[in-house]
Amino acid sequence: MPKALIVYATRTGETERIAELIAEGLRFTGVEVDLKKAGDVKNASEMEPYDALIVGSATYHGDMMQGMKTFLFLAEKAGLEGKIGGAFGAFGWSGEAPDRIFNTMKNIFKMKMVGSALRLKSSSLGGGVQMAQSYGKEISGLLAK
Repeated sequence: MPKALIVYATRTGETERIAELIAEGLRFTGVEVDLKKAGDVKNASEMEPYDALIVGSATYHGDMMQGMKTFLFLAEKAGLEGKIGGAFGAFGWSGEAPDRIFNTMKNIFKMKMVGSALRLKSSSLGGGVQMAQSYGKEISGLLAK
């Protein structure tokens, strides 16, 4: 059974909710999923047992949260090249964080990324439930190949 790790940084709980919905989408298709807050991952070896890494952060003042930046520096040492990846996040105004995470994972970590980052506006998260679950299913499709 494939395993996925979802790591997130949240400010108001919206990004955490998106992480849970992506996890549901993955579980619907038989993927084992663990969720962790970015600050709870202490070393790169914690990422090794996973086939996929999905990373998310809220956008705050036009950037990802500091805890996510710290996590990405740690993840750079994890040997993620060729693993499946996805990026997501909630935002209120501008929403840059998910795209920055996606580009880091694709271009620096050399991961095999799902089509694009999932960006959901905080005030409309109710309508994003299906989108987040579908994102998880899309990642699962890459794992099945």
